[in-house]
Amino acid sequence: MKLRSLLLAATVMALPAAAMAAEPVNGIYVGLGAGFDLLNNLNGKNYTVQGGWNGITRDNSIPSGNLGSNGGWLVLGSVGYGFGNGLRVEIEGNYRQNHVNVGNSYNTNGGGTFQQYGGLVNALYDFTTVAPWVTPYVGIGFGYLENNLQNAQLNFVGTPYGLKFNDSSKGAAAGQLILGAGWPTGVPGLSITTEFRFLGEFATQNYGGTGTFNGVPQNGVSTSVKFAAPTNESFLLGVRYAFNAAPAPMPAPAPIAAPAPAAARTYLVFFDWDRADLTGRARQIIAEAAQASTRVQLTQIEVSGFADRTGTAQYNLALSRRRADNVAAELVRLGVPKNVIAIQAFGDTHLLVPTGPGVREPQNRRVEIVLK
Repeated sequence: MKLRSLLLAATVMALPAAAMAAEPVNGIYVGLGAGFDLLNNLNGKNYTVQGGWNGITRDNSIPSGNLGSNGGWLVLGSVGYGFGNGLRVEIEGNYRQNHVNVGNSYNTNGGGTFQQYGGLVNALYDFTTVAPWVTPYVGIGFGYLENNLQNAQLNFVGTPYGLKFNDSSKGAAAGQLILGAGWPTGVPGLSITTEFRFLGEFATQNYGGTGTFNGVPQNGVSTSVKFAAPTNESFLLGVRYAFNAAPAPMPAPAPIAAPAPAAARTYLVFFDWDRADLTGRARQIIAEAAQASTRVQLTQIEVSGFADRTGTAQYNLALSRRRADNVAAELVRLGVPKNVIAIQAFGDTHLLVPTGPGVREPQNRRVEIVLK
């Protein structure tokens, strides 16, 4: 892989994106992408000629050469499924087209069009905890591609001889490596994607054609050229839409304290997904509850922890307990007597907002402080 390709991939990956929390894909999604494709040199392994070539047989004197490309384009579409834990699988269909020419270092010139199309099955993994505004991912894919060399000709510089390839298709198994990033747009389920892909086929290609003299095809002169397995480097910009993405979470409601001397009896402390540590806002709410406990008559402070339904029942029960313990410890640090605090954990039961399994609901990730 060329250094310039790696540098361009790093530049694309560093593009800014809309600020929105990154969420793993959970369920069916579709994707569409397009961009720049570079076909690496198709190195000629050997040339054979059958029949007389204007009275001359060139079996052993035709030099090796290669077909190179200054770049082309590609489009692809995919349908996939995300498991909600970062892992995705998808089926991809793609089409590439490159104009090919012949490197002068091989004392040849000519050109044509090289088309590639087919399908691959990809497995990808999203890194959802890197930053809230971007989800990097890596992937690997395997499948089958059809190659079509059209209107291509090799002319041997300094001689009147050349090769004109017949329009023909050759197929081969292929594999690819994927490096990409998803950028949330603010619309639930919709992301912009940027990708670098390295594609390689696993078999050499043998193309037949007709010998030419001064550019004119010669009857009875057939040629065959074997090229090394093609490889491509691609840079894409695309979109991806997940159909069952949860709506954008509503901001957690701030507790409203009653005017003095009366004080609120219930306070809600909210948590980030799969986290039990206290945010700055959470500490403010706990401080309000601790201060209110000094202004009202109470016999007990109930501290109850809860979780949403994105984990197992056992995991959520333990997570809600850690949340309740952290809130209780903060109350004690603020001067509330430990003996008046009763700690409870309810896991993913007693939901504030009823949801199905696997749904991230911010209002269900909470601890309730009740002054009794």
